[in-house]
Amino acid sequence: MSLNDTPRANRLHIGLFGKRNSGKSSLVNALTGQQVATVSAVPGTTTDPVYKAMELHGIGPVVFIDTAGFDDEGELGALRVGRTEQAAKETDIALVLFSDEDMAGECAWIKRLQGAKTPVVAVVSRADVLADGGQDLVQKIEEQAGFTPIVVSAVEKSGLDALRAEIIRQLPEDYEAESITAGLCEPGDTVLLVMPQDIQAPKGRLILPQVQTLRELLDRHCHVLCCTTDELTATLALLKAPPQLIITDSQAFRSVHAQKPAASRLTSFSVLFAGYKGDIAYFTSSARKLLELPAEAHILIAEACTHRPLTEDIGRVKLPRLLRKRLGEKITITMTAGRDFPQDLRQAGIDFVIHCGACMFNRKYVLSRVAECRGQGVPMSNYGIAIAALLGILDDVEMPGRRN
Repeated sequence: MSLNDTPRANRLHIGLFGKRNSGKSSLVNALTGQQVATVSAVPGTTTDPVYKAMELHGIGPVVFIDTAGFDDEGELGALRVGRTEQAAKETDIALVLFSDEDMAGECAWIKRLQGAKTPVVAVVSRADVLADGGQDLVQKIEEQAGFTPIVVSAVEKSGLDALRAEIIRQLPEDYEAESITAGLCEPGDTVLLVMPQDIQAPKGRLILPQVQTLRELLDRHCHVLCCTTDELTATLALLKAPPQLIITDSQAFRSVHAQKPAASRLTSFSVLFAGYKGDIAYFTSSARKLLELPAEAHILIAEACTHRPLTEDIGRVKLPRLLRKRLGEKITITMTAGRDFPQDLRQAGIDFVIHCGACMFNRKYVLSRVAECRGQGVPMSNYGIAIAALLGILDDVEMPGRRN
């Protein structure tokens, strides 16, 4: 990915769902204009979901998710369907493909997607091989599913413009409404970014949350300064007036909080992403319960990244060290990475979930995890907010979405 590319997590996720050989892969290829997915007459060609990032006219950067057929069979088929179910959790708009008159599976998936508040577009695929161009099937879908589908043919390239227009019409109302620094700064504000460049920051690069925050602040016409933790005092001395806002890496919260001017508000990149990617109100209310956990509590630390553990890794070393210091040595800490996440948290004995900033996940997927925790009565917070609570400075940290 080049520096000019939109990160996949920031793209609108459009998932394609249907039976095996319903034309999902062919449709992805037709929409993208590329041979992205393997097309074959053999059922079950698509195994793991295939992700294709592209620019869609009228919307901008999107990613299409080509999934395995939800009617797959056998032990391997069950695993493929499980992957399809995971893909549904990060889908912003779902295309459900109908290819024959047996539509019980499609109707069940529409119900599942609607239950997750995912907009659905019904599609009659492979119109070129259907009798009367699929019009009889359209009528049956209207009667049984309550949808008027878009009729397409990937082979003949027909119906694609109508499908793109319907995708635009189904855009979630809050699409692109979220802001990383919502309510925390105004044009002309001076904002200081404190960014430790330790082993977790690749040489010659900044981590993604820092880059995205910096770009948004520049777009907001703020005056932005950057420094490392050890240069904070010297950087503050260069300013005629204290910065309106200081944004730090959460692992430097203690040091920056102790040095910041009284007039400067303080937050962290992780806290900002709690609002940008998740449910910050739930994360904050959960964090207030963190110090009340029993001595033998089981805490799950969930990371979006699957990087190799590094020395002084925040999720695997620093946060567990802080948790044990505040809660005692009897607590149990479990780590998950990527899309590994227990379906039954209570059965796994989890009492609390602490999630990373999730810069590698889209907001829909993070909110699906929030919903799972809420539904099972398990408090969930994220790195920055949990660290602030453990340090006793949560009330001094600014939350995006409000300006005191």
